[in-house]
Amino acid sequence: MQLNYIANASVPSSSGKTIPVIDPSDGQVFDEIQRSNAHDIDVAVHSARDCLELVWSRFSAAERGRLLMRLSAKVAEHAEELALIELRDCGKPVRQARADAAALARYFEFYAGACDKLHGDTIPYLDGYSVMTWREPHGVTGHIIPWNYPMQIFGRSVGGALAAGNVCVVKPAEDACLSLLRVAQLAAEVGFPAGALNIVTGYGHEVGDALARHPGIDHISFTGSPGVGTLIQQAAAERHCPVTLELGGKSPQIVFADADLDAALPAIINAIVQNAGQTCSAGSRLLVEQSIYEPLLERLGQAFANLRVGPAAMDLDVGPLIRQSQQQRVWDFLSDAHVAGIPMVAQGQIVDEAPDTGFYQAPTLLRDVPVNHRLAQEEVFGPVLCAMSFKDEAHAIELANATPFGLAAGIWTCDGARQFRMAKRVKSGQIFINNYGAGGGVELPFGGVKSSGYGREKGFEALYGFTTLKTVAVRHG
Repeated sequence: MQLNYIANASVPSSSGKTIPVIDPSDGQVFDEIQRSNAHDIDVAVHSARDCLELVWSRFSAAERGRLLMRLSAKVAEHAEELALIELRDCGKPVRQARADAAALARYFEFYAGACDKLHGDTIPYLDGYSVMTWREPHGVTGHIIPWNYPMQIFGRSVGGALAAGNVCVVKPAEDACLSLLRVAQLAAEVGFPAGALNIVTGYGHEVGDALARHPGIDHISFTGSPGVGTLIQQAAAERHCPVTLELGGKSPQIVFADADLDAALPAIINAIVQNAGQTCSAGSRLLVEQSIYEPLLERLGQAFANLRVGPAAMDLDVGPLIRQSQQQRVWDFLSDAHVAGIPMVAQGQIVDEAPDTGFYQAPTLLRDVPVNHRLAQEEVFGPVLCAMSFKDEAHAIELANATPFGLAAGIWTCDGARQFRMAKRVKSGQIFINNYGAGGGVELPFGGVKSSGYGREKGFEALYGFTTLKTVAVRHG
């Protein structure tokens, strides 16, 4: 049984209740986490506040950096252990779980180096005045982490918050807690003071809500659905608490006739099947210029048919979905496609070794998806790619912007002028030209526009969101 981690100690929830932990590869229970409540959040917040005021605020930026660097090294040392935890807890194929552990270490390394480089400014002003700005931490930050990339999103959110001088209370998704509980233990081992990093597990409507409403939380970082993001904003607004939101997307891959298709095809496929399509920035809409629509779909169909799906430990192209309800959600979308007469080009293969009790879905390529159909408008969060054609550049932009979301977009063309025209007119927080994801670099600011949220995580830009700006004006005559 897993316990909460508060003030560098493993503690049970005051509720006395637990939640089963299920392996997505076989649907079987293999552990339990705490079903925490508002009282547990209160304990964690007070622990964090005590740490901030008595210990953490006295650490210099350089000292925080050294701690984060030690944590980065510790995560790297335990990378295989963390990957195996993630494999079973989330159903990630081996190579994806290892990549997530490596990314976590890199986030801590990046933010370790950034700690003492977060500077203020001096402002030329009236004669007899010296004016400067200081960047100060919010204080106690709350982090609500989703289940699709727990280690990576923890790294980009908590790493930035700690680097900026905040202390953290983290509520992981109930489906994916185990790796983060272990990372908190590693943080204590390398010298993080008690209360700097606290993990409280439980359901969103109980623990997440309590965290968002707690008067001792000074900033909230949330990654999840637009609906829950609205609830987080409403709860935070009652006490004017700032919020950073990353709320998913319906990201287009826009392919022009002059694109290098040999380079584009593997990137297009990976962008929808990575993590079984459970990726906020998944390239889930494929917009193709009419003249190459048929040949491109033929090549993609052949590639999709060869994709293999199976248990995480088999390290195939695609692992299971996180839970049965997510599997059912994908099935419902595909059922709607069938009813609407949307043609299916190809599907991958679920291997015979995959247990019937696991939560599997074969990657599916659909074509001629109407722009107003829910498959083209809503986030499936599964390995389903929806293709449609466009006539010209203006039509491509119209289709690309025709959803409520704006998180990421891929543009495939060798025309340099078109690359920049498209990048300016597509409404999205990230634009990738002749690539998709840019290797997931931790240095690259990440976030969306429209219903994809606001604020930025990753990179140096994230540090600004985890600080507040103070202006100091000194009159000296």
